[in-house]
Amino acid sequence: MPNRLADATSPYLLQHRDNPVDWQEWGSEAFAEARERNVPVLLSVGYAACHWCHVMAHESFEDDAVAEALNARFVPVKVDREERPDIDAVYMSAVTATTGQGGWPMTVFLTPEGQPFFAGTYFPRDHFLRVLAALDEAWRTREDEVRASGTHIAGALREGLRSPDPIEPAAGLLEDAVALLARQFDPRSAGFGGAPKFPPSMVLEFLLRHHARTGDPTALELASRTLDRMARGGLYDQLGGGFARYAVDADWVVPHFEKMLYDNALLLRAYTSWWRLGGGDHAERVVRETAAFLLRDLLTPEGGFASSLDADADGVEGLTYAWTPAQLREVLGDDADPAAELFVVTAAGTFEHGASTLQLPRDPDDRAWFEGVRSRLLDARDRRPQPARDDKVVTSWNGLAVAALADAGALLDEPGWVDAAARCARHVLEVHVRDGVLLRASRDGRPGDARAVADDLGNLAEGLLALHRATGDASWLAHARSVLDGAPAFGADDGGFHDTAADAEALYLRPRSAADNAEPSGQSALAGAFVSLGALTGDTDALAVGRAAVAAGLGLAAREPRFGGWTLAVAEALLDGPVQVAVVGTGPDASALLSAARRSARPGAVVVAGPPDSPGVPLLADRPLSAGRPTAYVCRGMVCDLPVTDAEGLAERLAAL
Repeated sequence: MPNRLADATSPYLLQHRDNPVDWQEWGSEAFAEARERNVPVLLSVGYAACHWCHVMAHESFEDDAVAEALNARFVPVKVDREERPDIDAVYMSAVTATTGQGGWPMTVFLTPEGQPFFAGTYFPRDHFLRVLAALDEAWRTREDEVRASGTHIAGALREGLRSPDPIEPAAGLLEDAVALLARQFDPRSAGFGGAPKFPPSMVLEFLLRHHARTGDPTALELASRTLDRMARGGLYDQLGGGFARYAVDADWVVPHFEKMLYDNALLLRAYTSWWRLGGGDHAERVVRETAAFLLRDLLTPEGGFASSLDADADGVEGLTYAWTPAQLREVLGDDADPAAELFVVTAAGTFEHGASTLQLPRDPDDRAWFEGVRSRLLDARDRRPQPARDDKVVTSWNGLAVAALADAGALLDEPGWVDAAARCARHVLEVHVRDGVLLRASRDGRPGDARAVADDLGNLAEGLLALHRATGDASWLAHARSVLDGAPAFGADDGGFHDTAADAEALYLRPRSAADNAEPSGQSALAGAFVSLGALTGDTDALAVGRAAVAAGLGLAAREPRFGGWTLAVAEALLDGPVQVAVVGTGPDASALLSAARRSARPGAVVVAGPPDSPGVPLLADRPLSAGRPTAYVCRGMVCDLPVTDAEGLAERLAAL
């Protein structure tokens, strides 16, 4: 008999709708039931691509004995962390505070008022049954003690939410961050720290921007070596493009195979920046293949981008992606041995059960042969069991994809990428706005009820501003302004931002984080969007808002730059600019000027092109042609140089700023 998840929009929740556990979604009804029955709430949080979430579901939530214990003594509530990052954030703070580590599945027991009193992650079935029995006994016989524990945990966590004092962006602080990252760098395999090793996309963007602003060779080396090694290892899909969530080893060989939209959008942007700084053919290949992966595997029929691909297929992790020498021979025949050598497919295997992940430690000598082999292997792989797709469309992550595709498409002259970004943006604006309120997610064109959090506003606005830069269309700028009009509701006293709006659903804590982990924090996402808006419009108030938000996050970023990558990247843009480039005119000469402007790696630069005095485009106002020729106008810090009419002169001007 189905439980109460049958009408959920989340694919993760729908995976559990036939469990014998009487799951229900987060909401006032669940807590009202808990108060009426005077029993605790079991909060289980995960996401569709989470391998260990599936394991715990099969072991425990599909088990009749577990279901009987849960249904009789608890109110079970299931939450998709990607739909409700606010719930995930506040209760994950309890998990990490009480256990010393976090992760998913997240398993938290709450009082009927929502305070956590016991927390963990994955529990094997028999252990979980013992936990349920012990907590039930404690609640029935020592309820006051349990409630007191919840009150103590909540109070301690509130104290921990206090942010460091704001720090103004300064050149010395950013230099110190690079030096600290250099000490944490893995000199053998690149990246930072040991296993498991995550792609540090925002840190790499910061390092590339720092090099572009200062010429620091260390920053470029750290970024280039990491970008190169990630794309040559098993973390990167050598056949289909795109990156897995992380590598379980320190050498980037064995991935945890799920593919996330936010990772690939952020990495697409980082590899585009690397190409601009001289990453060459390798960087361009990764950009093109990653963009192709987004458009082939994650694009939904409505034009948005799905959230993720699962790590498993038919319940087996990596089944779609790993190869044995025999499997290569079956597909490639005489080409199997050289392909095995190139892709490091060995008899012993680099993964499990004698299978290997595909790596590409060196470029092939014969590119045409390689592309033929790659195509044949991909065709064969497409006939294997495929990972499930979580096809909900998340506002924030779609904003990241829009920004990445618009910027890369404009720079590499791929108008199809820009068109896809525009279609996605239109879909989000049409479906995810209800009565003027931005929502978090939708599925099949049906929006959920969860309201947007801060990173939804910041990343969507950033994507819309990237479309404005790529197309010169004033409507994208207007839409971005409208989205950012909602930001004051998230404001904090120190100039930064909370994760939720002041009038959002009240949780036992109001979440706020300055940490850039797998994606930009809400605070740094809004900071970057306001800095971009200020540069594109000359709005000094917007620049001031962005600067204050960066300052609010720099305390953490300076101390732990691995967890402040986007804050530091936005700080680089502030120190460098704003640099405004307006290209007016049409025809080949205008295109040459525009190409030169976009190839500039200045972190504070924004570029817009179009006819003189295009309505609604501030950078093109009062910018005439020079002697009837297409012309570029360059300003830095609201101070403008003389107009430039040749591309070479424009490139020199931008390099000399």
